[in-house]
Amino acid sequence: MFKKRENVVEIEEGNLLSPKFDNNGLIPVVTTCAKTKEVLMHGYMNVESLKLTIETGEAHYWSRSRKQVWHKGKISGFKQQVSELRIDDDQDTIWMKVDIGKGSSCHVGYRSCFYRSIPLGKIKNGRNIKMNFEEKKKKFDPDKVYKGEPNPTKV
Repeated sequence: MFKKRENVVEIEEGNLLSPKFDNNGLIPVVTTCAKTKEVLMHGYMNVESLKLTIETGEAHYWSRSRKQVWHKGKISGFKQQVSELRIDDDQDTIWMKVDIGKGSSCHVGYRSCFYRSIPLGKIKNGRNIKMNFEEKKKKFDPDKVYKGEPNPTKV
């Protein structure tokens, strides 16, 4: 589908897309809000989901838990409209800027999947590091929005 990776100069300095997918056929994607610059989520794409994202202008990912292409917002209605798609220097990570309108990106109900912060400093007990909630209120109720869909988080 994409240009074959043949040499470092083409990969780093060329103008043809030659993404490097890992051994599972995936490439990591960092998704940020185009307006606020806030990190919304981290996900993965395979060849098909990257192709769909480019062609439709809407975010598609590969769901590792469901083992299928996932059109972000298809069930919740919180679609991610892509405003810019970038790839890093060695073409093994994607940065996607999206517009989520008044929606959310987190299946837990928060705007961003990064709704908690980890305190910095000396670790006294690694099993008891208390995180801080940076988003105090959920944007939606996941039970109402997903109506019985299985939770993608695995223990």
